[in-house]
Order: sequence, then structure tokens, then C-alpha cells
Amino acid sequence: NRCASMGVLGNALRLNRQPEEALPMLEACLALRRRYWPRGENNILVAQTNVANCLADLGRHDEALVLSREVYERRVALFGRSHEETIPTANNLCASLLDCDQFDECRTFARENLSTANTVLGRDHTSTLFACARLSYALIKHPAASRDYPR
Repeated sequence: NRCASMGVLGNALRLNRQPEEALPMLEACLALRRRYWPRGENNILVAQTNVANCLADLGRHDEALVLSREVYERRVALFGRSHEETIPTANNLCASLLDCDQFDECRTFARENLSTANTVLGRDHTSTLFACARLSYALIKHPAASRDYPR
């Protein structure tokens, strides 16, 4: 359908480092999903994540963080914190927190998400490894980071 095509085109443009051209496509796809398929919440969340990622590509990190928080909260409401769909969404939120230099919140949140990912998905799962990377970045990038910094 037209909406799916717009999403595919928007993501292709974004992946080809053309986020300015991608954003209108992704926003239109999100608007169509909300209007015509309001009960398809998972697809709306995917479209909203695509918009957030594109905003981050454009350096609009505060706007991306707002959307990332909304997506995460909605996924938790739909599936719970320990669901395989929620864990990657938490990783995306951690990335947004890092982009906005919110290292303390990211560190706490990433530590919880890593623990959940280890329990639910196992330590070798891609989402668990991403959770570990997010926590590592939060620890390394913190302005007060040193060998004595609390882990």
C-alpha cells in the first residue's frame, strides 16, 4: 500500500544519508498509520521510531528523545518491560539519552535494560549486546568518568 511504500522510501533515503528528504516521507507514513489504522499500534510505534531515528540523524536530538520516550512507554504498556519488542526500544531510548548528554539517566536505565535483556534473551542476543554497549557508552562518555567512577 501507499503508506508502506512511503515508509520504505523514507528509510531508504535515511540509510543513504539523506535524512532531510526522508523526514517528510516518514512523518507522512506515521500520520497515515495514525489516521487509517489507529488500532495497528505496533505499526504506529515502528513508524514513530523511524521518525525519531531520522530526527536524531538531523541532529534534532531533543525531539528524537521525546518520541523515543513515548514509544518506550507505549511498548511497556502494551507488552511489559521484559518483552522481546520492548528491549530494543529501550536500547533506542538509551541512544537518545546519550545524544542529549543525559548520562546519569542513561546509565541507570541501561543497567536495568541490560539485566532484563540478559534474563529474557540471553547474553549472546543482539539486543543484549546493544544494551551492554549503551551502558558502556554511558559510563565512558560521562564528564566525570574515571577509573573511580561508580559502575
